[in-house]
Amino acid sequence: MSDTLSHKLANRNRRKLRVRSIVKGSQDRPRLSVHLSHKHITAQLVDDDKHLTLVYSTTIGKRDLSKNMTERAIWIGEDIAKKAKAKKYNHVVFDRGSKLYHGRVAALAEAARNAGLEI
Repeated sequence: MSDTLSHKLANRNRRKLRVRSIVKGSQDRPRLSVHLSHKHITAQLVDDDKHLTLVYSTTIGKRDLSKNMTERAIWIGEDIAKKAKAKKYNHVVFDRGSKLYHGRVAALAEAARNAGLEI
């Protein structure tokens, strides 16, 4: 692995751990964790006390989503909020990972808020 790539990965991991040291999920208020790749978006509600994934939503395998990534993020935000409310989770803690709260991450969070989740 090149020196530049290992430096980038170390910085990304440091940012993720900095956010994770502050954000903790519980049974009453699970953590809404967001992962963005180049093609897909994944969001899940995690109970950190029991190490369980409570609700999960992804764009992988969804052929009807031929939209851009921001529109996919909005769809995931609405879908995760609908699934969370069905399991009676109304309050969540938002975990952006190593990403900035901007663009796709912010679009996902706003869509989840508009669908009824309290972040």
